[in-house]
Amino acid sequence: MKISNMASLVGLFCSCSLVFLASMNGLVDSARVFKVGDGLGWQEPEDNNTAMYNQWAERNRFQVGDSLLFEYKNDSVIEVDKWGYYHCNASKSIVVFNNGRSILNLDRPGPFYFISGAPNHCKNGQRLIVEVMGLHHQRSYSPPPIATPPYSFQLAPSSQTSSGAAVFVRLVSVLVVLLATLVALPRSS
Repeated sequence: MKISNMASLVGLFCSCSLVFLASMNGLVDSARVFKVGDGLGWQEPEDNNTAMYNQWAERNRFQVGDSLLFEYKNDSVIEVDKWGYYHCNASKSIVVFNNGRSILNLDRPGPFYFISGAPNHCKNGQRLIVEVMGLHHQRSYSPPPIATPPYSFQLAPSSQTSSGAAVFVRLVSVLVVLLATLVALPRSS
């Protein structure tokens, strides 16, 4: 094999390896910003739509590094613990936002609980649970030991490909490129 062909093969191998490693480390993926409530924003729901925010959360998949954007008028957003969520109690709040446009970074896997700070808005359905998935986290939900929510809901199973399958697909792609390169190289006699 000629030196120039060998150098081309080594260069291609290094390039493919770099692409593979970058995709394995999540460098290709980017964090997303989710506007809570989509076009409606963060507001007191109508009487017949008290589960709207948790239904919105069920339609989305949140990863560590994503952010929530709350847009609201004459209201506030309060991050609370599980007990505070189910009892609409902000006395032990974690974070309070009241500037009309608040961004919260989802910096860990697990549940985040939010309620409105406006009087009676939480009891009328303006509250949200966001389940953040880690790299190997499957969505799970256990009922609260203290209180039962005024309505029931189920979290949808994850529609994302398992990380094992994604790794396998990436590995096969790199191997196919390498094999095609080897077949295409001219043979010397």
